[in-house]
Amino acid sequence: MTDPISDYLTRIRNAVAAGLKVVEIPSSRMKLEMTRVLHEKGYILSYKLVEGTPYNTIKIALKYHPETKKPAIKKIMRVSKPGLRQYNGVSSMPRVLNGLGIAIISTSKGIISDKEARDMNVGGEVLCYVY
Repeated sequence: MTDPISDYLTRIRNAVAAGLKVVEIPSSRMKLEMTRVLHEKGYILSYKLVEGTPYNTIKIALKYHPETKKPAIKKIMRVSKPGLRQYNGVSSMPRVLNGLGIAIISTSKGIISDKEARDMNVGGEVLCYVY
């Protein structure tokens, strides 16, 4: 696999489109941190690291509206790709849907949302947009 982050986002996108409650994804530190950001910002219900024999996995419980059954994640898209990395300074940090969505940023302070990056005054690689 050449781009594990795109695979991670595609698995979540496909699970939301299929209306699944739980999705299981092969684990890495970056994927675990991205999942933590999604959980903190309220896009997923919960997550758990499952220790396995061949490899560890992350179980993610997706979030839906209780009455209308619409998913919390409407769109999740990769920004920085292996062939074309997208770096932004704090002055040119993207605002997703004028602040209604989030951008997940890989910075020297760890993987954080765009708002936290502005508060910490750091720039970095824009991994994905979520709204």
